[in-house]
Amino acid sequence: DLRFKSTAHALENTTQIVNGELSKPLRKFLKKNYVDAELSDELAVMDSKLGRVIKDELSIPCVHGEETIGMFRALRQNIETLLEDVTREQLDQTALGLAHNLNRYKLKFSPDKIDMMVVQAVSLLEDFDKEINKYAMRAKEWYGWHFPELAKTVNDNVVYCKIVLAMKSRFNANETDFSAFMEEEDAEKVRQVALISMGTEIAEEDIENISRLCTEVVQASKYREQLNAYLSSRMQTIAPNLTTMVGEQIGARLIQKAGSLLSLAKYPSSTVQILGAEKALFRALKQRQNTPKYGILYNAQVVSKAPQQNKGTMSRVLAAKTSLSARIDSFGETDNSAALEYRNVAEARLKQFEEGLTYGKTGNARGAASQVAPRGGFQQRGGFQRGGFSGGRGGPRVERGGRF
Repeated sequence: DLRFKSTAHALENTTQIVNGELSKPLRKFLKKNYVDAELSDELAVMDSKLGRVIKDELSIPCVHGEETIGMFRALRQNIETLLEDVTREQLDQTALGLAHNLNRYKLKFSPDKIDMMVVQAVSLLEDFDKEINKYAMRAKEWYGWHFPELAKTVNDNVVYCKIVLAMKSRFNANETDFSAFMEEEDAEKVRQVALISMGTEIAEEDIENISRLCTEVVQASKYREQLNAYLSSRMQTIAPNLTTMVGEQIGARLIQKAGSLLSLAKYPSSTVQILGAEKALFRALKQRQNTPKYGILYNAQVVSKAPQQNKGTMSRVLAAKTSLSARIDSFGETDNSAALEYRNVAEARLKQFEEGLTYGKTGNARGAASQVAPRGGFQQRGGFQRGGFSGGRGGPRVERGGRF
């Protein structure tokens, strides 16, 4: 007889069995009823991994296959007759409680499901973008007194700072090698502009402080790249379907706005659609205007490719599939095959918009391929024809034999 002392004891032993480990009560039970009894029959197991552990540690021959699965299914169906002192209601209640505790344990102690790392990483990434832009603008304004034409020649902030670190003063442009981070054609433009620059001369101390600021920008940009790679890796592990649907950056920002992947999975698609546009939503409700049609999803590739008049519809389609992808990632243990199918549906809808095919409120297709009556045409009603408004001076025009 194998009984659990409490719910915590049952959870501990069940977790070990699920992980393919031989728990102490199970080991004691098998040793007493099989090894000490000197049985030679094979032991049927449901999990092949657990069967290998039992065979290695207790030298008990185990069998696993379709026949054993059918046998265990029959045992579950007839468990009431085998356990006379336990009712079906008690078994269901106990199994449900154990399943809930086991799922809570998995979500709590699984390092791959910790979505707070993604929330912190994407928040830090946004802070880095702001700080890098702020420092780069300050470096351009500061160095602009010496070489103002460089900011118009080079648009990239990091490349700008690398140029400053490489040549220091603009008078060293001809002797400086820029091949490590620039094309030769762009480097030649910098050298030519340096010869005719209208900037003032600055002291060595000024150049040294500007170089320190540019060093901070370059180092911060390197760490930002590493952080971006880390975020992409974590998103592929935590939410592969959500990442496939909208990308790492947008998926992480959605999780950040919702607070966690579980909270995002509980949101309806209408809420997912306008995440990130809360201020615009409440302002529209207060002023009784049209509510926003998209928030963070506006930056998604599928929505950005859609025509302006169809961006709202495309955002709604993407939000529906994104919500399903988040639920699969939060409550399931599957790959991204479902998200690939959802993405194909969204891209097919985008292709229909590009071909001029739309859908009315009744669900019927309309567009270039469908036959639509021309505006101002005549329609047959009740035995007479009614005309539309004419573009001439005569105003409304009525066909002969009809009435307006």
